[in-house]
Amino acid sequence: MEFFDRETCYRALQGRDARFDGLIFVGVSSTGIYCRPVCPARTPQLKHCHFFGSAAAAQEAGFRPCLRCRPETAPDLAVWKGTSNTVSRALSLIAEGALDGRGRGVNKLAERLGVGERQLRRLFLQHLGASPVSVAQTRRVLFAKQLIHETRMPMTQVAMAAGFSSVRRFNEIFQELFRRPPSALRRKGAENSVGREVTLRLRYRPPYDWEAMLNFLAARAIAGVEVVENDRYCRSVEIDGVVGSIDVSHQPERHSLSVRILAPNVRLFPAVVFRVRRLFDLNADIGTIGAHLSNDPMMARLVSRRPGLRAPGGWDGFELAIRAVLGQQISVAAARGYAEQLVERHGTAVPEAFRIHPRLTHAFPFAKRVAKHPVGLAMPMSRLDTIEAVAEAALADPNLFVAKADVDATVARWLEIRGVGPWTAHYIALRACRESDAFPASDIGLLRGAHALLGAKVSSGELLARAEVWRPWRAYAAQHLWAADCAKENVEKQIRRQTRVRTHTSEEMANERGGAPDESRV
Repeated sequence: MEFFDRETCYRALQGRDARFDGLIFVGVSSTGIYCRPVCPARTPQLKHCHFFGSAAAAQEAGFRPCLRCRPETAPDLAVWKGTSNTVSRALSLIAEGALDGRGRGVNKLAERLGVGERQLRRLFLQHLGASPVSVAQTRRVLFAKQLIHETRMPMTQVAMAAGFSSVRRFNEIFQELFRRPPSALRRKGAENSVGREVTLRLRYRPPYDWEAMLNFLAARAIAGVEVVENDRYCRSVEIDGVVGSIDVSHQPERHSLSVRILAPNVRLFPAVVFRVRRLFDLNADIGTIGAHLSNDPMMARLVSRRPGLRAPGGWDGFELAIRAVLGQQISVAAARGYAEQLVERHGTAVPEAFRIHPRLTHAFPFAKRVAKHPVGLAMPMSRLDTIEAVAEAALADPNLFVAKADVDATVARWLEIRGVGPWTAHYIALRACRESDAFPASDIGLLRGAHALLGAKVSSGELLARAEVWRPWRAYAAQHLWAADCAKENVEKQIRRQTRVRTHTSEEMANERGGAPDESRV
């Protein structure tokens, strides 16, 4: 499917407009190559240009990726997002490898999504201009190309990491697309990979509020699983029984995150990259979201203060759900303490050889282990029952953490689990299922943030009514309100700290004079 509005797309190409990077791709019929709109190559004539809404559509139309602008490094945005939740869910599953390897066909993917195979193909052609198989193959090719460009991994490992069924098929596809073997694409400046360790760059659409993201994650970091220090985020990972660790840092000058992955199996790399993108919300079109929220004068003030604020996701759906249950009706610090105890009792030990940071000793326990062993935490029995219920539900339904038809359907599914209320359901939908319109209106932090902004207390019902104008981006509005609450809390802490300092100084002066402190100056 060719992307519509050719004149607008061509003007973006002529001006190398970064706002369109990741939203459109241009295929040039005179060269047979497709590029990003920011490609430094000479602008082709309009009659030779064909515009597409995805790299997969351009590739399926017979164009091959440009070696200069590297389409695999474009921000992973989706202009169609919101028009088909089924396609969105399918793409998430494909990114995690749902079509990689034998026995993982489109029919199996359609079954997981609850639709027919023919309907799924039709939706992909309608919204992406490419079939599910083409999308999966494009993802493999572009990820392999990124590994070739940015690492010194052997080609056999590149093929495995990208999800190719065989090295032979890997070589055939690259020869067909690029008319040269994969090894010919390697650059001299590629970083060396040591054993099972690689470093990759993941691009995003600027701006990006890295400080706010790290502060959010640091406040909730579980000892043994996560470390936030020196402007970096490190954590242990466990995927399909394979344990490793990652180190994520910010490269603002490149509009990228640098991700160092240390794992014993390179086949984990695509899933790790997908989860990093989800955790750090790299796929958000933050400009569009901010513009929509700014239609409300109240929210416009918050957006102007933090224009690059993202909605943090969860590394793993089950982990995030358990953390949400642990956090019911208690503080963030108390919930973190319970999570640390759970990890100590049931977490998987990380071998020293795969600890990217020495304090990453355990991976968060998976659902099967939690379901089969007593949790052993000193907390209300009702909450322990809810943890058990969530673990059982996760084992029974592999799609539990995949967004449903809309946010209401996703929340309704979670409300069926015993012990899960509206706040927990919306919080899980927001961070684990990545529902952009989830909004836990009863959250005390949101209510305090609204109070700080409006200068008057509001009820959860009043906040929910006010939030109607923020749809379909209420999750981002929630993040702005949480940030406002944190900012107010930090100011109050600073005032209390300054008051204590003044009081302490006044007492010292009074002691020296032999009298009482001057109350008017405290």
